Amino acid sequence: MSDVAAPNYIESLSDALLARKEWLEKSELGKLKEELRVFQISYSVLYNMFLKKKLINEDPYKQESKITDLEVPETGPFNEAKRMEQISLRLASFDSQLDFLVNFCQFGVDFLNLMRIRKILGLVRYIDWVNLTPDSQSHNTKVVAEITNQSKAGADHITISIIGESLTKLAKCTATVMGILRDLSIYHKETYKLNIRGLITGMQPQEATVMNIKKKLSTAMPGKPFYQDYIEELIKEDYSKDGPVMKDAILRSLQLAEVKQKETKPKINYKNILMDGILAIGASAAAMNETAQKMTENETVLANRKKGFMERLRLLIRAVINAGPEDVIYELDYIDQSTGEHKKENLNYHQFRADLEKRIKILSGMSGQGPVMTKLSAMTEDQIMGYLERTLKDVQLYYRTLNALDEYFKSSVPREDRNKIKGIKPELAAIKNCIVRANRIRHEYSSQKEEEEQLKRLGINPGK
Repeated sequence: MSDVAAPNYIESLSDALLARKEWLEKSELGKLKEELRVFQISYSVLYNMFLKKKLINEDPYKQESKITDLEVPETGPFNEAKRMEQISLRLASFDSQLDFLVNFCQFGVDFLNLMRIRKILGLVRYIDWVNLTPDSQSHNTKVVAEITNQSKAGADHITISIIGESLTKLAKCTATVMGILRDLSIYHKETYKLNIRGLITGMQPQEATVMNIKKKLSTAMPGKPFYQDYIEELIKEDYSKDGPVMKDAILRSLQLAEVKQKETKPKINYKNILMDGILAIGASAAAMNETAQKMTENETVLANRKKGFMERLRLLIRAVINAGPEDVIYELDYIDQSTGEHKKENLNYHQFRADLEKRIKILSGMSGQGPVMTKLSAMTEDQIMGYLERTLKDVQLYYRTLNALDEYFKSSVPREDRNKIKGIKPELAAIKNCIVRANRIRHEYSSQKEEEEQLKRLGINPGK
């Protein structure tokens, strides 16, 4: 081997890579996860809005699909006859993959290897949020741009503001994530080449070919990925006249990580984490609004069923004496999640419907520019945490009641009217997703705060 791969270079490279890994673990990967979480929430807001406006269809199998590893959904051209069906499935799959990435993947240097980095890049660039135009060469970007424009048509100011803010965050997060992944890729590439050098120690220049190195790799490390472009770089670095210059450039590029490592570690912004939780549960407003409208139609179907003579007479008398509408009480069945027992509850439907309308208006204000967010941004962490917990509890109760109402309407109308009852399973699934996401963020906040408190008790300043 040439002097380029001599021990002094190997030692310098090893030290630089060790420092870079430590910097990535302590500084960049936490930032990466936070950016991806904002990316996921911002996309979820758009996705649920598209569903609400019926610009795409709900995937009936979305909740049943089990994801075990990252995969980039289909990116090829559409069959124009099935365009609506195909884009609906792609966007549903994209939503599921982002959820899996943020909530189930590990964010460690070793776990985020070159293969997974390429998949994350594929997801982040699945739709070109920076250049979201109908004339895009990307099939998915083109269709999503068209759907986004349709969602703005006739929309109110708040809806347009929510769409605009989501698109801005998606574009901004794309740039930040790609920068961090680029740093991570450099580390893995140079580590890969360093490991290969350990296999070809003593190899003469005339033997240093891609084919010979591939044979050694397959024998010494069966199943190890083979990256030909990296091997070609290694051969140039270690056996060509340009090797010393290339080696110096590599060490200089890695030295940047050491400079960054000396900087003070950014303090975690816990308030931002909680605000992400608020955004996540606020995204349930669209599905709850759609559900409320369907419940109103179902209640009308039930109220207009054939009535006996005495019931019609009683209603006529109330109308004559100008009495207000009488209370409508439904006896609902539900399962208590804490005990698993079946319980019954009498629900004043009109009161519930009025309360639900108020809750939807509050949730609708939980956007980046919404009035609720403005007030919350001025509160302390404890106050925001309390508000998030109360909101989660309220939405969970509404979810339980709406689920029970769905079953009640389906079982209470005469057989000939059952086709008039509108089901709300897709909307309930969307609400449930928002609850799960907000809960995960809440638990993440609590665990990080607890870890910080433990470090402080040990006399360690986590901000250093």
